[in-house]
Amino acid sequence: MTCKCGHDDAATKQEALQKALDKYRTVRGALIPLLQEAQEIYGYLPREVMQQISGALGVPFSKTFGVATFYAQFHLKPRGRNIIRICQGTACHVRGASRIFESVSENLGVGINGTTDDLRFTLETVACLGACGLAPAMMVNDDTHGRLSPDKAVETLKQYE
Repeated sequence: MTCKCGHDDAATKQEALQKALDKYRTVRGALIPLLQEAQEIYGYLPREVMQQISGALGVPFSKTFGVATFYAQFHLKPRGRNIIRICQGTACHVRGASRIFESVSENLGVGINGTTDDLRFTLETVACLGACGLAPAMMVNDDTHGRLSPDKAVETLKQYE
């Protein structure tokens, strides 16, 4: 895929990954920081990238894969440009968070941890957003939206399209 400026996106990402591999190749305990940097470059951790990381660090692929699947911060599938997090904490739960989730899920056509086909949205649930006074609440990227109804939640997403 080529971007508007004519750069080959895949080649640019591979160059950035190679710089990261070179930076961490001899650093002890570099697996997690290298996975983080690779995910920053690609937006998720493709299998081929994890294989390159394993080779560069001299660790078995099973260890790299194990670390990537153990920590919730790592993602093995492409994610949307906009990450929707719907709170499922106690205050949100009792004020209808499940209806908010159902409405957003139905509107986007994805379930929990699902990503829309156009890679616009990824839908997640979280245990708590720390916005109990705004319950029920959701975050879209870094923006918190509260006192939601199912319709208001869906309407809120329009500003991120």
